[in-house]
Amino acid sequence: MPLIAAGSVALAAAGDRLVAEPPAELHPVAWLGRALGPLDRPWHRPRLAGVATALLVPLLAAGVVAGVVALGGGIHPILGAGVAGLACFVTTSRRMLLDEARAVVAASETDLPTARARLRALAGRDATALSAGEVRSAAVESAAENLSDGLVAPLAGFALLAPVSLPAAAGAAAWIKAVNTLDSTFGYRSVPMGWAPARLDDIVMWVPARASAILLAVAGGQPGAVRRARSLARRPASPNAGWPMATIAVLLGVRLSKPGAYDLTANRRSADGRTASNEGSDDLPTQANAERGVAVVSRAGWLAFGLAGVIALC
Repeated sequence: MPLIAAGSVALAAAGDRLVAEPPAELHPVAWLGRALGPLDRPWHRPRLAGVATALLVPLLAAGVVAGVVALGGGIHPILGAGVAGLACFVTTSRRMLLDEARAVVAASETDLPTARARLRALAGRDATALSAGEVRSAAVESAAENLSDGLVAPLAGFALLAPVSLPAAAGAAAWIKAVNTLDSTFGYRSVPMGWAPARLDDIVMWVPARASAILLAVAGGQPGAVRRARSLARRPASPNAGWPMATIAVLLGVRLSKPGAYDLTANRRSADGRTASNEGSDDLPTQANAERGVAVVSRAGWLAFGLAGVIALC
C-alpha cells in the first residue's frame, strides 16, 4: 500500500513535468469553476448561501473523486493507484504557472505590452500602468503564492491521507482544491456571499503557506530566510499569501510590491554579515532576479513532490 501511494504521487509529478495541465475542456477544476457560475447571483441571505456553498461544494467534490478512486481500486489496485495519481495531478499545478511566469519575465524586457497582457493569467491586478520592474515583481509574487495554493496544499492533503486510504487521499486533495477554487471565485469583498469561502480558505491554507515558505528557503539555500521574512509576511492583507512572497523577496534581496496594497522590501546582508534595509528603495527585480526567483519556486515545487512521496511511504 505505501509503495502504491508513493507511486500515485510519482505519477502526478510525471504528469506535471510532461503534460503541465490537461486541456481546459477536460480539466475537472475548470468544470468546477464553470459549475459555480449559477451561484454568483443575488441571494436573499448571501452570508448563509456562502456558508452552505463553502460546506457543501468541497464535500461534493471530495466525495465524487474518492468514489471514482474507490471504484478503480475495486477493479484492480493498480488501476486505483492510477486514478488516484490522476486525481493528484489534476488538483495540483506547478509547471503551467511557472512557464507563464517565465514568459512574463522574458517579455518584460523586450515587449512590455505583451508582458502586461500575459500577467493577467497569473495575477489579479490591472497591469496597464505597471513598469517592467512591477510586472516582474507581480510574476515572482504570483509564482511564490501559487506554490502554496496550487501545489503544496492539495499535495499535503493527498500525502497525509495516502497511507490510510487512496480514496481518502484523493478526496482530501479534491476538497482542498475546491476550497481554493471557491475562494478564487467568490472570495472578494465585492461578492456578498464570499465571506465564508474566503475565511475557510484562510484556515485551510494557514499551514501550507508557511510550509511553502520553508520549502522556498531550503530551495534557495537560505533556511534562515523564513525568520527574516516574518515581519514582511504580515504586510499583505491575506494572513497567508505574505509568507511565500516575503520569503522569496528575502531570498532575492529585492523589493516586491503591489501598488496601493503592500510593499515587501527585503533587507540585504552586507559583507560583515549585518543586515541593511532597502526601505524606500526602487530595488524591484531585474530580469536576472526574477528568473532566479522562478527557478527557486520550481525547485521548491519538486521538493514538495519529493516530500509528499516520502510521507506517502510512511
